[in-house]
Amino acid sequence: AVTALPLVSSADDHARCEGAVKGWADSAGEGDNGGDKLNLKDLLFFLHIPRTGGRTYFHCFLKKLYTNAQECPRSYDKLRFDPSHPDCTLVVSHDDYSLTSKLPRERTSVVTILRNPVDRVFSTYEFSVEVAARFLVHPNLTSAKTMTSRVLTKSRAVSTLDIWPWKYLVPWMREDLFSRRDARGNDSVPSSKKINAYDVEDMVMPLHQYINDPVAHEIIHNGATFQITGLTNNSYFDGAHEVRHCVRKHPDLGRFVLQVAKNRLDRMLYVGLTEDHEESARLFAHMVGAQVLSQSGALKLDVQEDQPSGTDSHSSMLDPEDEETNEHMHPWLEK
Repeated sequence: AVTALPLVSSADDHARCEGAVKGWADSAGEGDNGGDKLNLKDLLFFLHIPRTGGRTYFHCFLKKLYTNAQECPRSYDKLRFDPSHPDCTLVVSHDDYSLTSKLPRERTSVVTILRNPVDRVFSTYEFSVEVAARFLVHPNLTSAKTMTSRVLTKSRAVSTLDIWPWKYLVPWMREDLFSRRDARGNDSVPSSKKINAYDVEDMVMPLHQYINDPVAHEIIHNGATFQITGLTNNSYFDGAHEVRHCVRKHPDLGRFVLQVAKNRLDRMLYVGLTEDHEESARLFAHMVGAQVLSQSGALKLDVQEDQPSGTDSHSSMLDPEDEETNEHMHPWLEK
């Protein structure tokens, strides 16, 4: 569960936190000796920061460049392969940078896409509301949870509720939506409030409340920076919780985290910008696409050999933010 620590400041606590953050920053820099960053290595890790347009890159580029056999089994909902001995050459995930500790780092290239943080927060809010609202087809929250559990038990599909950060944000928003709907149907609520469809606050959590909630502070605030530095609450680094909360309690210590993030970005094979989509896509094709094709010998028509008739064995790796899948029968499921 997402927890928030009290924001208490003291000289002793600041000194302790500074030691913890600086110690992490020093150790984080030691493992980033990646050699020639311009050359694509054996394994490509697409560090997908949510709501940056990464789905476009995955479907329009990576799905065309890599064959089914080259894609690692889905990792959005935790790894399904041995990362220390990957037979695959492509990993796409919302997991943060700490995932590289599980990968052959000296043979891994990392790419990502960044977006204006304000726009990304707005988009995160909208997507949280959109997915949570799909559950409102149920008469109450208990029914929604029961049906979801029943379907997921029988299905091999990936659920948004299993994927970071939506596994925290969607249930939170879903409970709020049901609570507001129940309040509108309560006899103690004035009748004018029950039918006022234009009262947005009556329908859904306002943006300012969403942003100021402890859940948002834990996951969304500085989310891209924490993801690039491997410090999210989904991190594989045991000390991520302490470092993240020290920075929250003492914002001046954020300079160490920011510097690590900048260094990481500088060593990546490619960094795109959502706001400059056309130029970023062109650069991606040049920096990444051309090298993938070159290393595969223009694929040598292996794609035909890798597409058996019937179900695609790796279809479950599709981006969990793909809203077009199974919405009508099971709106909480993704491919």
